[in-house]
Amino acid sequence: MSILIKDTTKEEREKIVAEAIGNINGSCDGCMPGLAEMYQEYIDGKKEIREINMQFVARYESGSGMNDRGNCAYSI
Repeated sequence: MSILIKDTTKEEREKIVAEAIGNINGSCDGCMPGLAEMYQEYIDGKKEIREINMQFVARYESGSGMNDRGNCAYSI
């Protein structure tokens, strides 16, 4: 099954993200809701998951934009 935007509907993308992230309300560190937000552009059909993940890794490795989130590194 392809997860590319061109091959999925918005509803399918929402399900893909929800299944990949798991229970966002069960989070103990407060990061999970941010992860859901991080993938909103994919759900909306604006960016592929690969692009979002690459952006996240680049910001994580550089440390840019991380200080405002405490221990969470999800902010893009």
